[in-house]
Amino acid sequence: MKKEVKILPGDLAIWCIIFAELLVFGIFFVAYAVVRIKNLEMFNQYQLTLNKETGVINTILLITASYFVVMAIQDIKNSLNKRGANLLYGAVVCGALFILIKSLEFNEKFAAGIDLSTNTFYMFYLALTMFHYFHVVLGVLILLLVAYKTQRGHIHANNRIGLESAGAYWHMVDLVWIILFPLIYIIR
Repeated sequence: MKKEVKILPGDLAIWCIIFAELLVFGIFFVAYAVVRIKNLEMFNQYQLTLNKETGVINTILLITASYFVVMAIQDIKNSLNKRGANLLYGAVVCGALFILIKSLEFNEKFAAGIDLSTNTFYMFYLALTMFHYFHVVLGVLILLLVAYKTQRGHIHANNRIGLESAGAYWHMVDLVWIILFPLIYIIR
């Protein structure tokens, strides 16, 4: 009996979703870059109003969460389910902290009267970061469900497609932020 060789971890459907999501974000990124070139002075001016420190903290949180997910998958492959579940809960905490920090940042902007119609820079900033924010919220909920199912014994070394799919989705969310953060907050 031949063993099936999998090229991608998780379910093929999640990879179709990831591809579609990356395509949408890619179109947003290209549009941002094109419009930014035409409005460089305005984009540079309003970029200075963003809090780079919270952006760095959020980057560290998402990368740490991704590390926890990778380690959890390894542990669960090695039948260390309890430790794997705890690592997934750690990823959930990191994601939840990202959501909290980003919510405070959005609240600060909205309290200052900034919204999608303020100017072109803020339209892109809010649209891109909010679109990503909702992906983080979904990712945290998925990781929470997978952690719970792992803790209950439903996900284990011989049944981990859902875990690998959740991990792939989370890494997509992380990758998008790694592009989004410097694009919006840093590059001048």
